[in-house]
Amino acid sequence: MDKVDNNLSNGVIFPKGDVLPPQFSKNFTGTAYLHMLVPGGNEWNCPIGNVTFEPGCRNNWHRHPGGQILLVTGGRGWYQEEGKEARELHPGDVVTIPANVKHWHGAAKDSWFIHISIKTNAHKGPVEWLEPVADEDYKKLE
Repeated sequence: MDKVDNNLSNGVIFPKGDVLPPQFSKNFTGTAYLHMLVPGGNEWNCPIGNVTFEPGCRNNWHRHPGGQILLVTGGRGWYQEEGKEARELHPGDVVTIPANVKHWHGAAKDSWFIHISIKTNAHKGPVEWLEPVADEDYKKLE
């Protein structure tokens, strides 16, 4: 297994995966990796991926028409819904994101961050990618 770093090696249970391809990485600040555990378009209708963010990496604001669940498995990161304060995330945290709620998630500035992403109700459509998280807002997070 490819270790993320020495601080996370005990908690890494799924492969880090590959760097996101350009069609997805354009919606991230920094580098993220993806290893699909359950691919989309199958009988389960519930794509599940292990997502690894390098320190400081985060995705753009976005919405999922069918909602999303995040299971944090390593590192330290952030989750924020539009109009709310950012929530610090640690291994063992579960984030349930209702359909069409504008949000972002990613690593803390000084830590790798790993979560399992579960796209719920996938039949309702693809993610809607929006604007990047403002650097000045992200930099305020400790």
